[in-house]
Amino acid sequence: MARSAIVARANDWSHWVEVAVQFSGFPVNTTTRDIWNVFKNEGDILTIELFDDYNGNSSGRGRIRFCPPPAGAFWLRTPYEAVVEGTSAIIPLSLKLQARKRDFMCPSLVDPRKRYPEVMILAADSLDFGFMHEPTTMMGMFRTTSSSSNPVTLRLDLLHREIVVGFDITFTNPRMATKIGSGLSQNKEEYTRTENYTFVIPLAQATIVHQMKLGTTSALLFSLETPPNFYRKVNESVTHSEAAFWSRRYALFRQTDITFNPLKLRTVPLALKKTKPTIDIGRWTTYHFLFDMAKIDRALYSTMCCALRDFNIEILPMASFRLTTHRDLAVWEYIDQPSRRGKTKTRTALDDLMAEDIPPLSFPVRYQLEVCISQGFLNEHNLTKGFVDKLMSLDAAKAQDLLEYVANRKQRVYNPMEIFGIKIIQGSASRLKIPHYCTYVRSAIVTPSTIYFSTPSIETSNRVIRQYSEHADRFLRVRFTDEKFQGKLNATEGENMNEIYTRVKRALNNGITIGERHFEYLASGNSQFREHGAYFFCPLAHLGVADIRRWMGDFQDIKVIARYTARLGQCFSTTRAINGSKVDIVEIPDIINGTYNFTDGVGKISKFLAQLAASEVGVNLPSGEPPSVFQFRLGGAKGVLALSPDARLREIHLRSSQYKFHAIHSGLEIIRCSQFSAAHLNRQLILVLSTLGVPDHVFAGKLKNQLSNLAQAMVDEKIALKLLQKEIDPNQMTLTLASMILEGFQKVQEPFMLSLLHLWRAWSIKYLKEKAKIVIHEGAVLLGCVDETRTLRGHYENLQHLRTHPAEEERIKSIPEVFVQISKGNNDKPQVMLGPMILARNPSLHPGDIRVVCGVDQPKLHHLRDVVVLPQTGDRDVAHMCSGGDLDGDDYFICWDRELLPKEWNYEPMIYAPEEQPKRVNGNVTTDDITTFFVNYMKNDLLPTIAHAHLATADYLPKGVKEEKCIELALRHSCAVDYPKTGVPAKVPHSLRPKMWPHFMEKRHKPKDQIYVSKKVLGQLYDLVERVDFIPELEKTFDERILGAYNLDPQILHEAAEIKVVYDAAMHRIMAQHEIRTEHEVWSTFVLQHANQSKDFKFHEEMGAISASLKERFRAACYEKAGGAEFARIGPFVAAMYQITSDELIHAFDEYRQARIIGGKEVKFRQRLAMNMPLTSFPWLFPSILGKIANGNPAAGRATVDYFASNVSGQPRKTGGRHKSEEVTLDGEGDILRTTEGLVHRGELLRLFVDADQSHEAAAKVIPEVATSSSTSDDAHDKVGGAEYSSNIGVGIPEVETLAIKSFPEMEKAIDTTRRHKELVGDDLRNKEAASSSLAADSLTLITLIDFGMDDKGDKESDLAAQVHSNSIDNTRPKIRESLLDYEFGTGFKILKSISLPAMHNSRDLSQAPNTDLLSLEDIVDRPAPGPNYSPDLSLDTRTGTLLAKSHSNEEVSALMGDYERALLEDSVLKHDCDGSTTRVFVTDGDGASDPDVDYFDHSAGGLIFMGKGDLIQVPETGGMVEEAVLLDLDDKLSLLENLALLNEE
Repeated sequence: MARSAIVARANDWSHWVEVAVQFSGFPVNTTTRDIWNVFKNEGDILTIELFDDYNGNSSGRGRIRFCPPPAGAFWLRTPYEAVVEGTSAIIPLSLKLQARKRDFMCPSLVDPRKRYPEVMILAADSLDFGFMHEPTTMMGMFRTTSSSSNPVTLRLDLLHREIVVGFDITFTNPRMATKIGSGLSQNKEEYTRTENYTFVIPLAQATIVHQMKLGTTSALLFSLETPPNFYRKVNESVTHSEAAFWSRRYALFRQTDITFNPLKLRTVPLALKKTKPTIDIGRWTTYHFLFDMAKIDRALYSTMCCALRDFNIEILPMASFRLTTHRDLAVWEYIDQPSRRGKTKTRTALDDLMAEDIPPLSFPVRYQLEVCISQGFLNEHNLTKGFVDKLMSLDAAKAQDLLEYVANRKQRVYNPMEIFGIKIIQGSASRLKIPHYCTYVRSAIVTPSTIYFSTPSIETSNRVIRQYSEHADRFLRVRFTDEKFQGKLNATEGENMNEIYTRVKRALNNGITIGERHFEYLASGNSQFREHGAYFFCPLAHLGVADIRRWMGDFQDIKVIARYTARLGQCFSTTRAINGSKVDIVEIPDIINGTYNFTDGVGKISKFLAQLAASEVGVNLPSGEPPSVFQFRLGGAKGVLALSPDARLREIHLRSSQYKFHAIHSGLEIIRCSQFSAAHLNRQLILVLSTLGVPDHVFAGKLKNQLSNLAQAMVDEKIALKLLQKEIDPNQMTLTLASMILEGFQKVQEPFMLSLLHLWRAWSIKYLKEKAKIVIHEGAVLLGCVDETRTLRGHYENLQHLRTHPAEEERIKSIPEVFVQISKGNNDKPQVMLGPMILARNPSLHPGDIRVVCGVDQPKLHHLRDVVVLPQTGDRDVAHMCSGGDLDGDDYFICWDRELLPKEWNYEPMIYAPEEQPKRVNGNVTTDDITTFFVNYMKNDLLPTIAHAHLATADYLPKGVKEEKCIELALRHSCAVDYPKTGVPAKVPHSLRPKMWPHFMEKRHKPKDQIYVSKKVLGQLYDLVERVDFIPELEKTFDERILGAYNLDPQILHEAAEIKVVYDAAMHRIMAQHEIRTEHEVWSTFVLQHANQSKDFKFHEEMGAISASLKERFRAACYEKAGGAEFARIGPFVAAMYQITSDELIHAFDEYRQARIIGGKEVKFRQRLAMNMPLTSFPWLFPSILGKIANGNPAAGRATVDYFASNVSGQPRKTGGRHKSEEVTLDGEGDILRTTEGLVHRGELLRLFVDADQSHEAAAKVIPEVATSSSTSDDAHDKVGGAEYSSNIGVGIPEVETLAIKSFPEMEKAIDTTRRHKELVGDDLRNKEAASSSLAADSLTLITLIDFGMDDKGDKESDLAAQVHSNSIDNTRPKIRESLLDYEFGTGFKILKSISLPAMHNSRDLSQAPNTDLLSLEDIVDRPAPGPNYSPDLSLDTRTGTLLAKSHSNEEVSALMGDYERALLEDSVLKHDCDGSTTRVFVTDGDGASDPDVDYFDHSAGGLIFMGKGDLIQVPETGGMVEEAVLLDLDDKLSLLENLALLNEE
């Protein structure tokens, strides 16, 4: 074709894909519907857009686009005369054809020189819907054929990277098939209609297309893993609104079901099985297009196939393809109704009655079967009656294991009978012991077209599930999303998503059915609500959802639906219960000035309760002190509690702003506690700071520095260590990586360690690119609290004139003061930050959201660390000026980096007040009100839309965030943030919607003419970063230091391999559930991509809990299999874990290097993809143990070598490794413990007990550093090398400073178990001579020990008695003197805490006691050792136990108990019990309700009782049957004496 002809065709608008015509002359009140009516006869209108004038008012001008081009050039008519509907006046319009902005050709991704038409359309003869019944067989479930008026069209749109399929369905009432004479109306028109449908397949979703050719026909087969979006076309005239923009897509209504009568569905519960669908769009995801090559353009067909290949879609032949319309019965026929064996046409009714019913599947099995079906791993039409019979014949646990295995493997099974040959090792991971604060939760994702069920997963529990823990399997966590390929269901304007919202409302109203169980809507947690989630519950005869809501609290006084919903959600916060901690509440007033509440959400907590809370959460400061602030729930109260000397003992001080509703539940629950977290900038903060005068080069410099550091950290240990210790993530995983570097794993290029480092770098760079998340070393993200001392200066309006003063000293006088003390500042010591700094809260959109404050040192506040303390004085509270914040758990960005201090200080803050007051109901709020609000929120939640609009507008306009449009968007953003609490949605008029988008926002779906390259700071930062792909380092050699450390017996390797199978399955389950690509992301929580179930920051926190739970329960399994947690046992087992992981990977690479010939092609046995390779994280459940082994000292801290060495499968073979890691401590001096036997470092075993026969030898090997206090006892005790031991019992303990011990996260123990059982019981235990010393000193030290081993009979035993006494105790330095142990051939004891407490009596001689003071702990639950980041000061985790206090007078016990006056005991209390030895005790909880469990204790000697969940009760004097007891609510993780010590400190 000649060039002139090409140019002529290019200028011929009739060959364009679309035509745009500009118009002017309409009245200013004209709507898009008026314009559509004027031009609808000219062609197919694609979009209509009305232009505003400079002031944002309608101008009567606009643009209309046609696709395909109209039939004629109507714009050439001058003028174009129009009549607006509803008027008779003729309006002369001016029309102009808009010049073509593109050539409607799309370059190939493979060869840019090759170009394809943007749109290609083919007409198919027929379209079949179904699924793949076998690898090459499709079972067709529905067919539609083309007609001349309604063709089946396949449209390839390369501009939008999608395939659009159009087809029609004519519905005829099924009753029309009834014979004449049935009495039915024969008016066919009454039952017949034709609907036009469309479905859209993104090219990224269709990775493979199969092609079949037969004679003159050709077929394309699309088989998708997840369903595409289906639409039904409606009348375009009814889809217009008052908006200034209309699109043809508004007339395409999303579909959830294609059925004859969709209205009937509104009263039907949701279920995986649909009732008589015309097309099951969620399950039939294979599409077969048949083309008659004689009827279509062959060249266009060939071009379309070439284009698909060039856009990454493989087109593969399938020679043996078969399409069948024979439909096998679905499995529902066998499991939803009684199955009859051998039923035939000749069977009589009597035969049917006598036939034996097949029992229904148990619910766990039925649920797991629906997991496999819903996820597409099994198909209901492949599951035969034989399969069901076989499944029912299995033990329920075995059946569940098999189905979980299928789900975890994530592969389609075409022959389900094959799964019965699978050998499951060690059973299901779902039956492993889980942390006490967790629970298994079943979950469902409801999409527009189907439901996906997930294998039960472990989650942190909440108040409601804990209360009804015996019915935990009847809770179902549900989330409503878009189709699986798309993620979250975003808010939309118009009515075209109404059917989806109707489906959501249907689920909320009618419930969800799984087998025989019907789940009803219960409520939503607050975070869950924002992510469109809810809890459902399957009611019992005596317990329904209304009963549970009544127990949750009294909400009748709340008349705002949104607030009512939020208060219900308060009960579903994921919390850790402080068991047995009934608190004393003291009400204190709020500090209010005008309309501003300076103490909104903040109260006080005593140090005693803070210690209990810290123990439960497992967090303490390096100093051993508890965290300063706790985010909590307490009945109907919420907010934060700050550590305060004003609160005593069990006191919590609450303000009225913290009370939200009245609740029966009164236990203290902790959500999280204050801790240091690294500060990061983000795009919003950068925009505001840039507008306020921070130069662009400051941000660019910090970004470049971070990129350089990340690159160097990959090769330089010192830089990596420095960064990891400073840039601490919320889950503190960077500290774990730092400890691994200290063990030398980076130096030896250990593959898992290197993979984690590269992942951390890729994760950091990802957020630098996408969020401008620049780390700020001179800053932190901290919880906020209030200055209870009223010493900090607040914000005063009469000082604001000074903020523009040229002298900084004067400007400082105008700004509020804050107190910020970092627990680990310079030199790893607490440091108070001083001088001007910036304070902000995310999100910050308004220029006044970032405040300049002054850090000051206030000694009265030194007990508060890792929090930002805000003033309670001034005209307006500082928290509210920071994006409308408060103190009920908000995080604050605090930065003392002088480079980021803006030139303009404290821009006038925004007034965060709602424009519209929440609507109130007249009566009580109903469930229907709540569910309606739930759906309305989904439809109207414009928070992401507003945030994006603000970002784009601030970047595009010259004044940035100070632009009037940005100020208005910031106000509407605040309204959108509060929408879940107020019920008032934010509205975004067309005038506030951006017309142009910066390139860094990556709006790939927007037309190119709406994208510009930003030259402002965010554009510059975006261009500085190049994304980094994460590829695990699998080919590196495993660490020879570990592989060569032991001679491992095959048995221990086999046992480790058994657990690894279960661990790998659990890891795969988490990866599948959250669509995470690699195990390294789960292990480290540095997730690069996930299923969009929640925002990235929130998901990072959620993944922290999920990962920690996974590690904790499999550590416990490993301890059990190894025979204990002491290093001598667990060390060889961890080495075995490492060995079998290495062997699996070597074998996988051997397969990868091999190939076979299939179909004439060389195919690898195993693909070199991370998903196809073995998992390698298993041994890294124990990074510190691996570090000990690697550094050549596997015996370090071993308890008693001889006994343990003879009972393990591995022997230490090496005493030194190739590399010794640099000796660096993470947490300062507290990590080094000085004993008489030398220095013990963090993570090393502490040898406390020395056998009598070995103590002299051991003493000769250490440097004596012992106080020379003289012994006042007789010769029963000797002192050798500073270690005191008992010559007749054989127990010695080196001197240990109490506070040093408390600095450890959890200390492993050492005890010689070779001593004879006889030596520890009987007369020796009560040897008056051995216990003759008097307690004349001021203090003594108690060590709590755990026995978690096996007795000689193989039964679990945890029988422990520890006797504590002393000769003479140095008042200034308490020491451990002696401890007697009672156990059944135990394997070891774990030291949890060492504390000081006052002497029971200053001058009481223990030898006078018939039975000396004895601490007995029963039924101890073993707890695995925590990781290196686990906080110190852990305490005992027990279910039940008994404390026997012998020969105490009332006065002595009273002195011990302090304020616990109710616990006074008579010496003779239990000497007159019912049978002389036992007493039956009913335990009551804090509200007086009886515990149904009955416990029996040996009370022959009388005393205090630990029982139930660790509650201390008072036994009445009467003896005999005890019907009621007074609870002292002691934590189940602290022993009585530890609590007494804390009371003493108070």
